[in-house]
Amino acid sequence: MSHSVDNHGASHGSVKSYMTGFVLSLILTAVPFWMVMDGSASHAVVLGTVVGMAVIQIFVHLAYFLHMNTSSEERWNLVALVFTVLIIAIVVVGSLWIMYNLNINMMVH
Repeated sequence: MSHSVDNHGASHGSVKSYMTGFVLSLILTAVPFWMVMDGSASHAVVLGTVVGMAVIQIFVHLAYFLHMNTSSEERWNLVALVFTVLIIAIVVVGSLWIMYNLNINMMVH
């Protein structure tokens, strides 16, 4: 059995799934760290690798540590995650838009 369920209905992963997530997280952290410290790759390659590994690591954490999936039992967790991402996107994009407009308007005078 890969997941156990406690008396509250929450699913917990096995030691194997936690260790898999941990090893993947270490690899997804060590590779960009090594690339930055080595300095032999171009800036664009390093930036692309860091961003790509960060996005992959988000999904590793969601799957292996937060046990989020697309099953019907987890639907409300998925809805909450999508809502959270939407709110964060609105705040970040709105903040960047405000800062950009402030910068443009301050440079005119």
